[in-house]
Amino acid sequence: MSLAREDVEKIAHLARLELSEEEIPAYVENLSRILGLVEQMNSVDTTGVVPMAHPLDTHLRLRPDAVTEPDRREEIQRTAPATEGGLYLVPKVIE
Repeated sequence: MSLAREDVEKIAHLARLELSEEEIPAYVENLSRILGLVEQMNSVDTTGVVPMAHPLDTHLRLRPDAVTEPDRREEIQRTAPATEGGLYLVPKVIE
């Protein structure tokens, strides 16, 4: 797919990008090449191909879900100006 100069100018306007006159031809060429690659990838027959999340058949190594530190909330919140129910109270800043 080939983009025209007007297409790139419209895309730049929608994206709120300011492109100089010298930059526009490079963007036309690069974006057209990207869209051409997308067209090429879309033309590949993928029927029967199972989607995958990762190219390697690996699994995440997860650590055990165990408590590793003691609960120090009371100790930490002692220095706070105001707390309630384990939460920090702050002044209202939005009306």
